[in-house]
Amino acid sequence: MTARTDVRTARTSRLDAGVRSALQAVSAAAKRGFGDAALAELVQIRASQLNHCAFCLDMHLEIARKAGVGQRQLDLLAAWEEAGDDVFDGRERAALELTEAVTVLTDSPVSDEVYARAAAHFDADRLAHLLALITAINSWNRLMVARRVPAGGSPW
Repeated sequence: MTARTDVRTARTSRLDAGVRSALQAVSAAAKRGFGDAALAELVQIRASQLNHCAFCLDMHLEIARKAGVGQRQLDLLAAWEEAGDDVFDGRERAALELTEAVTVLTDSPVSDEVYARAAAHFDADRLAHLLALITAINSWNRLMVARRVPAGGSPW
């Protein structure tokens, strides 16, 4: 472990309990309102892949398996666009496409086409919860990556 890692994960850089509780509440509410635990985990894993968050990947891969996500989907998630329709259906593809668009805003804003494809698969409430879920996991990713919390590490 390098000195920089030690400084970033030292007790003084631990996440404030109030911030942690608030983010946990947002994440839980978004996932509950979205109503599809397996797809929620795929979304969180994909964002975590894009953000290179080992801590969140480790955690959400385990949760995804418990939620019944198959190994084939987990194996092909990084290449979901190239995977066949027998791996990811239209609803899953729309959610993953929106996840990528919201996660990688530096390339371009979320296009009307991407948003419309998601809206075709999710009613207004579920779409709002999906966006909240994507936003929450991106916040978690940024907190863990900035602090260099490793897979299996303790962020608290």
